[in-house]
Amino acid sequence: MKEVEKLSESTNYSAVNLGDLKDIMDYSLIHPASKNLIEGKVFLKDATKATGTEISFNSLPPQSEQSYFHIHRKNEETYIIIKGSGFFQVDEDCFSIKEGSTIRVAPQGKRGIRNSSNETMIYMVIQSKENSLEEHTVADGERVPVEPKWR
Repeated sequence: MKEVEKLSESTNYSAVNLGDLKDIMDYSLIHPASKNLIEGKVFLKDATKATGTEISFNSLPPQSEQSYFHIHRKNEETYIIIKGSGFFQVDEDCFSIKEGSTIRVAPQGKRGIRNSSNETMIYMVIQSKENSLEEHTVADGERVPVEPKWR
């Protein structure tokens, strides 16, 4: 099982590197509930010390599907398809997805995903508490004077 590489860390940040996404299958974990081995999946909450989101990178082999549908109690999920194509189902709605597709699912949405392509599908899932975002984009940002060290 491959470990997430720590790049740098200080009071206000944690930086990690997963490596090339083509090597996502090098990651694996034991699912906490089912106790099954899941290959090609890595969670980043602990590695980055995140307190408001859980981010995972996931893979589905060609012509396969996630073996279950699921819901959440409190958290919405946003799926971002990075590579591959297939189908996504929420409740009774099923639609095509491909690289660049982004799907937000409310906690109670029954969700599942299928890779119908001939390549490994790679996708990211961002999980956060529903309705917790109070400020966003430019409303939450403030420019500050800093001299870049990369110059």
